[in-house]
Amino acid sequence: MLPAPIEIRGERARRDLYEFVKLMWPVLEPGAPFVDGFHIRMICDALQAVTAGEVRRLIINVPPRHGKSNLVSILWPAWVWVTHPHRRWLFASYAQALAERHSGACRHVIESPDYRQLYGHGFQLAADANQKSRFETNRGGARLATSVGGAATGEGGDIIVIDDPLKIEDASSKLALADVIRSFDLTLSTRLNNRQTGAIVLVCQRLNERDLAGHLLARGGWQHLCLPAEYDQRHPHISPDDPRSVDGQLLWPEMYGAADIAELKEQLGSYGVASQLQQLPAPLTGGIFAKDRWCWYDPAWPPRCEQVIISVDLAYTGNTGSDYSVAQVWGVLGADKFLLHQAREKLSFRGQISMIRRVHELTRERYSSAHSPGIYVEKTANGAALIDQLGKEIPALIPVTPRGDKVTRAMAVSPQVEAGNIHLPGAANASGTGYDPTCTPRWVQGFVEETAGFPAAAYDDQVDAFTQAITCLDQPGPRLRVLG
Repeated sequence: MLPAPIEIRGERARRDLYEFVKLMWPVLEPGAPFVDGFHIRMICDALQAVTAGEVRRLIINVPPRHGKSNLVSILWPAWVWVTHPHRRWLFASYAQALAERHSGACRHVIESPDYRQLYGHGFQLAADANQKSRFETNRGGARLATSVGGAATGEGGDIIVIDDPLKIEDASSKLALADVIRSFDLTLSTRLNNRQTGAIVLVCQRLNERDLAGHLLARGGWQHLCLPAEYDQRHPHISPDDPRSVDGQLLWPEMYGAADIAELKEQLGSYGVASQLQQLPAPLTGGIFAKDRWCWYDPAWPPRCEQVIISVDLAYTGNTGSDYSVAQVWGVLGADKFLLHQAREKLSFRGQISMIRRVHELTRERYSSAHSPGIYVEKTANGAALIDQLGKEIPALIPVTPRGDKVTRAMAVSPQVEAGNIHLPGAANASGTGYDPTCTPRWVQGFVEETAGFPAAAYDDQVDAFTQAITCLDQPGPRLRVLG
């Protein structure tokens, strides 16, 4: 007969996993004393709710080195097997070796004299299935370790745990981000032995708006435990049960005090702090392009520019999963550049051609000139094909070969934003930390949010068109000269 499930009733019962963690900590980390923190209790409570079937989809976002893997991937399954040795687990990380390391540490705890003395009467590890990548209990339970992209066909689990699905170095890689989401949607999410009772837990840092956590949160239906290193009342995802109430209060001051956090901030930079410490894909105020650095002009009184160009960034396809295609109209007046108009849509190739024609005609009409504005189109994606298609109709189509990666190009134009040379239609808010939504067009708000989140934002098409425009405006080439 299988052991009876744990009943979660009352405060003492809800601390069962927490007490187990304290008890087994010397086994897992010999020589390192257990250092308590409220976040440990909160994570234990969340995991215990999963064990009881109260929560079946859980995302945990915590800073690095705050014990997340020790709690979620090592001690939690060892605790569950005390009373549920038939449970089957599937653990996945960005690398097979990492998943196997966690698996080995869990096995070390289970085989320790302390664990065997207290809990060994309930089950034994099966001698014929006791490997790094997989081991089993004699009561039907199993633990499989795999990589996110390597879940073995036919293998499944009652509980699936995804611990760090993405390497930090891949945080800005669209391909790596898409691969992780594809692996989850098409493989890992289908490996539950029972979709009605099975649970999935994701524990990670927030590295990009398009990371797996962002993908699942946008889909809905997931419980979210978000614990930033420093409390910030503006944080959009901070847990309502977080006991902190004053901005700047630390998550685990007993281990990471003010001096430690200050040192980490110096090492990580603004984006590392936002993602790894604060569980935000980008700083709240922006990174390369901070929200408080833009200059503004009244949309009702656009400037009379000396020169105008159109900057185009095209997506490859027009399906709902593709990026946007963007056409921005930029004008120059002295040293200042003005964003005058933008079209942004998910379009097929035919739709992209229509958008270019429409923006081209609008620009000529609005600026009362017979000259065609220079239309700068990056040669990648559909750019070359579009130039071939429209070249005779619109002679001023200019192919652009970008130099350097997206971040390098953004850094190259950021000094002009810092110098106050880039102007957007709208107005700053009263505090000067961003835009005033009452008089700033919605599309401009979207532009500011995307640039603030770059390079960790969900999309970067507006950033690409912007950096291309400013780079081209600083070089000689065909432009529309407005006639007075």
